[in-house]
Amino acid sequence: MARRPKKKRKIKYFDYSLLFIIIFLICFGLVMLYSTSAYDAQNTFHDPAHYLKRQGMSFAIGLGGMFILANMDYRIWKKFGTLAYLAALVLCSIVLIPGIGIDHNGSRRWLGIPNSSLEFQPSEFAKLAVIMFLASLISRMPKKMAKFSMVIRVVAVIIPIFALIAYNNLSTAIIVLGIAVAMVFVSSPKYVQFFAVGGVGLGAIGLFLLLPSAGYRGDRLAMWQHPEDFEKGFQTLQGLYAIGSGGLFGKGLGNSMQKLGFVPEAPNDMIFSIICEELGLFGAICVILLFLLLMWRFMVIANNARDLYGSLLVTGILAHIAIQVVLNIAVVTNTIPNTGVTLPFFSYGGTSALFLMAEMGLALAVSKGIQFEPDASEIAYD
Repeated sequence: MARRPKKKRKIKYFDYSLLFIIIFLICFGLVMLYSTSAYDAQNTFHDPAHYLKRQGMSFAIGLGGMFILANMDYRIWKKFGTLAYLAALVLCSIVLIPGIGIDHNGSRRWLGIPNSSLEFQPSEFAKLAVIMFLASLISRMPKKMAKFSMVIRVVAVIIPIFALIAYNNLSTAIIVLGIAVAMVFVSSPKYVQFFAVGGVGLGAIGLFLLLPSAGYRGDRLAMWQHPEDFEKGFQTLQGLYAIGSGGLFGKGLGNSMQKLGFVPEAPNDMIFSIICEELGLFGAICVILLFLLLMWRFMVIANNARDLYGSLLVTGILAHIAIQVVLNIAVVTNTIPNTGVTLPFFSYGGTSALFLMAEMGLALAVSKGIQFEPDASEIAYD
């Protein structure tokens, strides 16, 4: 009697490769943060591990949230996309109010948490909110995205949050707009529309650069061209000195000289320059390769997601990480004007670490929803 094949059993999937890369980046980032910040932390707080402890706590909380999100059905967040976007609009509006928003280095970007020393940066939440909102919006009308008018409407919805963030933080606003353009690109079948949207985005950025209130942005453009002529160009020059002195294999972990008070904001925006100094060109390439591996796993998940919503979620996360990494490295190497863009997993920042882990949790949740049909050779027989 011929054996009958059993009914095909779908194989559930979980991206352990992505999980390993995330954990490795966190550990590597904490090591480099401690190496970069110990001198400043000792002088300021009399504790060389001050920044490490705070960042470690943020990542520990974030990892807990990541695993919770990874084990939830990501589709439940589809109904909260609009709410998240509206909440981001409100928070980004409140932070601009004098007396409520907290000012650091001339920029009002933070909100204080009552009865604590903790601060919250609404623009970090706005990145995740835009991803959730656009994924929900586009997935409800995928066929309409073939129309140019609909593409313009989708991008126009993001303009209010872009304008609010750009008022004090153009670099983060560019990231938010870049996320929107990337998500529209993958959902629209016509490339002409993509270039049109990109043109609108560049026009919006140009408008903010030309506004009378954007004088400091004009100064940054001039400083980018001739950093040696400006007092604030000191950071750029010292970062370049750090990169150049690292050579091929660097001075060794912990042996940076530029972190000893020469590079301003070394644990934050300029941490990549210290990585280059201590680990050299080899270490810099390793960091870039790690991010490329991370983005490759995002692409695999997005291409195999069970639905369009999940695919768009991961696409937005991919766009966020890619744009932010490129901007940070470009700033440190003075390829573009100096802006306050952090390097994911490496730069100091509790709010960014928490929301970064939330994005990783969503990506892992989408990967968990992937189901594969077994090959013919794997079909069991009675």
